[in-house]
Amino acid sequence: MSNTSKQTEFYNQPSEWQKHDSCWLAWPARRDLWEENLELAQTEFVDLCKSILNFDSKTQTYRGEKLNILVLNSKSLAQAEAIFKNMPVTLHIVTYGDIWLRDSAPIFIEDLKNKKLVNIKFGFNGWGEKYNLEGDKELGQQIAKLSDCESIDKLSFILEGGSIEADGQGTFLTTDQCLMNPNRNPHMSKIQIEEELKILGAKKVIWIKEGLLNDHTDGHIDTIARYVAPGEVVCMKAFDPETDPNSQVLYDIETTLKNATDALGRKLKVHTIPSPGLILNDDGEVMPASYVNFYISNTSVLVPIYGSKFDDLAVESLQKIFPDRKVIGLSAKAILSGGGAFHCITQQVPLITNI
Repeated sequence: MSNTSKQTEFYNQPSEWQKHDSCWLAWPARRDLWEENLELAQTEFVDLCKSILNFDSKTQTYRGEKLNILVLNSKSLAQAEAIFKNMPVTLHIVTYGDIWLRDSAPIFIEDLKNKKLVNIKFGFNGWGEKYNLEGDKELGQQIAKLSDCESIDKLSFILEGGSIEADGQGTFLTTDQCLMNPNRNPHMSKIQIEEELKILGAKKVIWIKEGLLNDHTDGHIDTIARYVAPGEVVCMKAFDPETDPNSQVLYDIETTLKNATDALGRKLKVHTIPSPGLILNDDGEVMPASYVNFYISNTSVLVPIYGSKFDDLAVESLQKIFPDRKVIGLSAKAILSGGGAFHCITQQVPLITNI
């Protein structure tokens, strides 16, 4: 852990529980990527979108946030139009590789001086040049144009949105495994990376060593530790340590967080929920399943579940942490077959007011 020497004056990344204007997602469409899981992933995607929109049958209104959904072509457009007809959803035909917009989309933040929304486009290199798909490296610029707000170009710095977690008050979480990985910014030291994060409002960065087994993202923070309130984080604990493939890693994460203080000098309050435990794909390989890869919408917290015996307990535990929002568990195992879950496929747009 280390403190940055200067504070950012003009920009700040709001916390996810602050009010959203809308959310960006992308329709799962490529058979070559999803193979036999495509239809199941689409079903899980639609369930997530409808939960974010949150239709109130009593008032016949949508209580959640608007959605912007990317589609690849006219075929996908027609498919999505049929599903989201008469809903507050805007569809955009854009070339993209896959649906992980948390990482390939720009990050939307607040210009504190001018009280307005801006977006920052970072360089994206396919998670360390592992997955170079057509359209992904240009997607940040494409969404920035569609979002109709000022853009800040930081393309010389490689960063994925899922690799950082902000509390809205200047403290960021990240991992050594990802941001110090030579496949991202090999010429940069930890201090230099923290300097880059100041553009997002980072005043202090808390570094966790590593993430989950078989995580293609090289240990993204949004699968292992999340802010839930100012000065409060949630992480997972192995409730079945003999079979959980991440038992030791989860223990180390909890220990690091319990010993940490934030940018305001507060000792972090650490909540723990169960890990999903051992989750295998159809080939018998360990999947990087996580309950903390949830999405905090305006009205609810949408938690990925995987058919684990700990699913219900995880949702119940998170409901106690989020008493003012409805916590909903939704199937995400098909989406996880592509490498991530709900937080990985969403990118919220904060609601910035001029008041």
